[in-house]
Amino acid sequence: MHDIAVIEDPAAAEASLDPMRTRLLAALAEPGSATTLAAKVGLARQKVNYHLKTLEKHGLVELVEERKKGNFTERVMRASAASYVISPSALGAVQPDPARAPDQLSARWLLALGARLVRELGELITGAAKAKKRLATFAIDGEVRFASAAERAAFAEELATSVAVLISKYHTEEGRDHRLLIAVHPVVKEQEHG
Repeated sequence: MHDIAVIEDPAAAEASLDPMRTRLLAALAEPGSATTLAAKVGLARQKVNYHLKTLEKHGLVELVEERKKGNFTERVMRASAASYVISPSALGAVQPDPARAPDQLSARWLLALGARLVRELGELITGAAKAKKRLATFAIDGEVRFASAAERAAFAEELATSVAVLISKYHTEEGRDHRLLIAVHPVVKEQEHG
C-alpha cells in the first residue's frame, strides 16, 4: 500500500468521490472482505461487493487474498493507498493552467501552479513506478510570521533575488530540467476550515 496515490483518470476520480466508496476506502486501510465491510458501513454485502468491484476496476483497491468459505470464495481487499489526491488532469480541458494568467501576487495563479505540481508529480510517480525507479524530488515546508506587509514584500524580494542567484549558479544546458516552485501564503488555521 502506498502512503499517497494520485488519481489521474476521470472515471477513477468519479468512482472515488462517491461518499460510500470513500467510506469503504477509509475502512480498507486494513484488509477486509465485503462481509466485514458490510457490518462496518451498514450496507448489504452485495452492495458492498458492487462498490468494491468498481473501486478495484479503477485500481483504488487491491486483492490481498482469497479464502474458501463453504461453496463461495471470500475476497479480502485493501485500499491501494492510505490517501488519494485527484490530479487536475482528470478535469481535461478545464484543468487549471498557470500560463493563462501569470501573476506572482495572485492567489489563483498560485493555485494553478499547485495544480500543475499535482498533475506533474502524478505523471512522474506513475512513470517511476512503471519503470521501478525512484523519483528524485526535494521539498521544504516551513512557516514564517511577518510583522507587516512591508516586511512580507521585502522577504519576497530577497527570496526572489536569492533564488535567481542559485538558478544562475547551477543552471546548465546539459542534464535534465527540473521545476522549482516556491510559494508563500497565509497559514490556514484548523478552525477556519473545520
